Parts: sequence; structure tokens; C-alpha cells
Amino acid sequence: MKYIKNKKINIKDDSLAGITVSLAMIPEVVAFAFVAQISPIVALFGAFVIGITSALFGGRPGLISGAAGAVAVIFVNMIQEGHAKGLLFDTPVENMGYFYLLAAVVLMGIIQVFAGVFKLGKLVRLIPHPVMMGFVNGLAVVIFIAQLGMFKENKKDIFGQNMRKTESKELVYKVADGEVKDLVSDTALFSIKGNSIISNQTNQEVFVKSDTQVFDAQTKKVVYNIANDGFYSVKDSGVVKSTLQGTKLYTMIGLVLLTMLIIWLLPKLTTKIPAALTAILIVTFVSIFGGLESINVGDFIRDGGGAGLNGFDEISKKMNLLELWSNLPFNIDTLKFIAPYAFLAASVGLIETLMTMNLVDELTDSRGDGNKECVAQGAGNMLSGLFGGTGGCGMIGQTVININAGGKGRLSGVTMAVTLLIFILFADKYIEQVPIAALVGVMFMMVIDTFAWSSFRIMNKIPKSDAIVLIIVSAVTVIFDLAIAVFVGVIISALVFAWENAKKIRARKRFKEDGTKIYEIWGPLFFGSITAFNEKFDIKNDPANVEIDFVESRISDHSAIEAIFILVEKYQKAGKKVTLKHLSEDCKVLLYKASPIFADVIEEAVDDPRYHLAANPEDFPKPLSEYSF
Repeated sequence: MKYIKNKKINIKDDSLAGITVSLAMIPEVVAFAFVAQISPIVALFGAFVIGITSALFGGRPGLISGAAGAVAVIFVNMIQEGHAKGLLFDTPVENMGYFYLLAAVVLMGIIQVFAGVFKLGKLVRLIPHPVMMGFVNGLAVVIFIAQLGMFKENKKDIFGQNMRKTESKELVYKVADGEVKDLVSDTALFSIKGNSIISNQTNQEVFVKSDTQVFDAQTKKVVYNIANDGFYSVKDSGVVKSTLQGTKLYTMIGLVLLTMLIIWLLPKLTTKIPAALTAILIVTFVSIFGGLESINVGDFIRDGGGAGLNGFDEISKKMNLLELWSNLPFNIDTLKFIAPYAFLAASVGLIETLMTMNLVDELTDSRGDGNKECVAQGAGNMLSGLFGGTGGCGMIGQTVININAGGKGRLSGVTMAVTLLIFILFADKYIEQVPIAALVGVMFMMVIDTFAWSSFRIMNKIPKSDAIVLIIVSAVTVIFDLAIAVFVGVIISALVFAWENAKKIRARKRFKEDGTKIYEIWGPLFFGSITAFNEKFDIKNDPANVEIDFVESRISDHSAIEAIFILVEKYQKAGKKVTLKHLSEDCKVLLYKASPIFADVIEEAVDDPRYHLAANPEDFPKPLSEYSF
């Protein structure tokens, strides 16, 4: 209510932008659902819950959140292992990985809430600009590559199902002379007759052979790979896909180009209506009334998007929370199993969200609240997992579409979530008719808008280290994932910064009239510059009296304190008097506590610097005046 009362809301722009984003959200969320081997309803419901929670309570109006692929891919192995664990229970549970997923998503949300409460969102400030540009470029490439998958279709097996790609593992049965034999006893268990594999005991068909795969005759699932020497257990590696051919391919390309043309041309004519939404509607009408042979959203979902799971058929099923959570064993083993995945998903989710928030800050020339966004994302994931949905985070692609369509307020995110819910509950028959080509065209234009094309122009104008970081982060984002890319970029940037500053330590040397040698230190003194600092001193040939002046140097960490301590010891062992001048109060306190020899070494002066140590290695509760020497 406070937002509605105090803010100027552009209802039309926010509402239309939200509707546009909801359309672009469906195929991406569904595709990632199949990557994680979960039902589309789980991902779509999760996108609704996370989207509306972050829109209402997040720290960045205009940011769109949903069931993102960066989070989905983390849970793939956990879900597969969870399915296997469920079958080993005293009372076997099918699809146990799904219930572990819910628990992991709730734990993920709790971790994110704590991150916001402890104000860890501000750590995003440590991410350098080259890392940000590399993240944007890499993610744009990832989204572009993902859209190319829409130009492929699933191959079918002998049963008309999506063909599965299977890899051979261990040998299970031997094959010899048309017989399938036990490995140990060499007893013939089955007979191979054409494509049928008959049980020798029941004389019934139990398996069906097709090429190099063996299907269970009842479930019609691949159970073995067959070779000349035997049957092998299998590992499922996903659906076999082939590139679209002929009319389907040309229609797809034509509709994509038409969508992109409308999005590019319409703003030049009028900005009163969102170009992306208009393009989707026009291309949909062209496809329907033109009778074009194009793949639409309904075809994509019903065909499994790559995993052969049910789509909108599950939408009408009601969830009983008690029954939903009764399948999960609440014990320490469950916590140990889900905790690593939950922590990684929470980290990746927050990094992508905060990076997306920074991008929105730049696009809108405003500033969001990172800690508030962390809490909202965590609350959204907790609610999603509790009620049967998957996890998610901020989505850069949908956010850019939203901003470009004029959606800069909270209403755009709320409209997206509510529209998405209406689509999946009541208007699925209509949304199913939207061509995938139209949504691919929207995503291609988003990629063009997202990619930092200026990075090519400035490559020769920025330091080489920053250019290398930009390229590495982009490449790692594409090859591995966002979290690894950001960590690698920050680490490289930090090491480069430390190396460059390590070379900046200087020592001016001069003599007083009485023969005292003065070292005037200039530059930061920290772990990286200790070696260069020690090389400045000539203890053996220095006179009896030496002064080291730190007025133009900053003592940055405990390594610097230790270096000063060792240097003083060396001078004293050489029988020479050394005086330290212009040390900060907290540095002097630490030296006094480290050794009593500093009582006669440090010179007190009113012009001593008054900064604090960056590393703050110890607490010193007493003021300097209370120490006795």
C-alpha cells in the first residue's frame, strides 16, 4: 500500500511488460524443468511463487525472478541420486528425487534469507566491472545457444516415444548363438527371435530389441544396451535430437525473422505498445490463420521438451501438503544429502540475482537493495519448495525483456507471476497455440540488447588484465556456469590488484646532519609488498641510528606488522638503534602487544595517522593510554 500511495505507477507499461515476460517465461522454464527431470507444473508453479514474492518484497523493482536454469542444473544429479536412494528404502518410493528436491529448495531459501539478514548482499560490490561485463556477455551467449536447441526435434523410438540416448556400463548377460545367458551359471535365460526376446521359462516376450537398445515389453523403457557379446546396464544421457528439416525448418526461420523485424521496427513507429508482445501476437495469428507447419508451445510441452514427462495434464492435480511431505525421511542423512546442493544453489541463485540487479540499476539509473532482495528470494524459494515447486532466482533474459518493454515497477513482476498462473490454470489451450518461433525471436532480440557490444570497442583501451578477465569470465560462463565464472573473475582481479600494488612500495633515503639515516616509506605495505619492502633496507651498512617513517605508507594487514617486527629485531641484533615514526594508533597497539621491544622503538607524535587496519587481525579493547610499558 505504501508503494501504491507514494510511487508513480505506470500501470499500462508495467502490465503489458509483465504479460510479455510471462509468455517468454514459459518455454524457458519448461525446458529447464526437463533438464532437471521434473514435471513442468513443478517449475511453472515455482516460477509463479518466486516471481510474485520477489516482485512484492524484493529490493529491486523491475527484476524478474523464476525457475532459472542456473539453479535447475545444480539439482540434476541430486534428483537422479534421490530416485536411486528411494528404491533402496524398506518401503521403496518412486520419484524420491522430487521430494529431496523440495527439501533442498526450502533449505536453499533459508540460506538465502540468512544471507540477507547478515547483509551479505553488499559483497556484490566486490565484483569488478570487467567481471560484470564478462557475466553479461557469457550469459547472452548461453541464452543464444539455448535458443538454437529450439531448432531441433526429438527422434522417436519403435514405440513412438522420445528416443533415449543410453551409454553402456557393466555386462549383465552374455549373448551366444541367439541365447541370452547368465554370467555365472551360463544358463540360457532368454531366446532372441528377430526383435523379440522371449523368456525360456514362460515362453512370453519380455524384451524388445531395436538397434543397440533393449526395451522392457511392459514399461517400454530402455533397460539394456545390446552388443555382440552381451547385454549391458545403461546410463540415460537424455533425448536424441535431430535438426529440423525442410518445411518445418524454413517456417521456423521465417517466423523468427518476422518476430525480430517487428520488435526492431515497431518502436520506430510508436512506443505506446510493447514491441515484444505485439510481435508474439502477430506471429501467432500468422501461424494459426496461415495454416503454417510450426512447432507451438503445446507441441513443445507435450513432446517433453527433451524428457518425455507430462505437461499441462498435471496442472489440474491438487497437492496435499501432508501427503507431499510424508514421503521424505526427516533425519540427519537427508540433511547431509541435500545440504551441499542447497548451499551451491543458494550461492548461484544469489550471485545471478545480485548481478542481474546491478544490471537493472545501470539500465534504470537507480539503486536497489541487495540485502532485501536476498531475503525476498529466500522467502520465495522457501514457499515454493514447501508447496511443491522448484527453486529459482533472478533471470537476466526476462528482466531485460521487462525493462525494454517499459516494466520498471513492482507491478510488472506481479503481473508476470499472476498472468503465468492464469495461463497454466485456465488459459493453457490458448497459450499452447503460440509458436515457439515467436518466443525464440524475442529471446534473440534480448540477446542482442543484453550483450555488451562496447566490450569490443574498449578492449584496446582498458588495462590488459581487465581485458583478460572479461574474456575469461565470458568463456567460463559459457563452458561451466555463472558461479564459477564470477568466482574466477573476482579471484583473478584480486590477484592482479595485489600484484600491481605490491610493486608500488618505495623508500626514499636521506641523512640528517647528525648522520642518522631516514627511510621514508611510500606505498601500501601488505602481504604482497613485504618482499619488496625488506629489499629497501641495508642493515649491514646502515649507520648506528636509523629512522623509518611511515607517514606516506599504509599498514594494511598482519603480514605488514610481522615484517616491521622482524626488521626491528634485525637492526637490534646488529647493535643499531631504529626508530619507527608515524604509525597509526591501532598498528602501535598491536606492536606493543606483540613484543616489549617496541616501547623504545616507536616514536609518538601528534601527526600520527589515524586509520584502521584493513584486516583487523586482533581486537584491542583498551585505548593506547592504558597500556603500561
